Amino acid sequence: MTLQKESNCICPLGGVMDVISKKWALLVINTIGNSKKIRYSDIRDILGEINSKVLSDRLKELEEAGLIKREAYAEIPPRVEYSLTYDGEALRKAIVPLMKWVYSKNAERTNTPCDIAYLEKPA
Repeated sequence: MTLQKESNCICPLGGVMDVISKKWALLVINTIGNSKKIRYSDIRDILGEINSKVLSDRLKELEEAGLIKREAYAEIPPRVEYSLTYDGEALRKAIVPLMKWVYSKNAERTNTPCDIAYLEKPA
């Protein structure tokens, strides 16, 4: 996993936090994890409120961090699919308890991007 930008990072958690603390990052990871493979437009549709630039930036950052895999197919029209890497799956499993905790405190919230992204097991 290449989560550290600099080799002089004192705390190994720093590299992870730089990636996952950005807005939408955990929801993107979980949305991708809900499917074996998913296309950009499907991620955008599921998350709804995310704008295209932010989604593109998060996908690039998560790919650089080794958490997602981008697979481009030489077709007309071009097709690109995203999936979680082994490290991405491990991170997704690690955040499920956090999401469970949040939902135990905010059970009345529904119909948000979080609701759709929150599934424990891939479909």
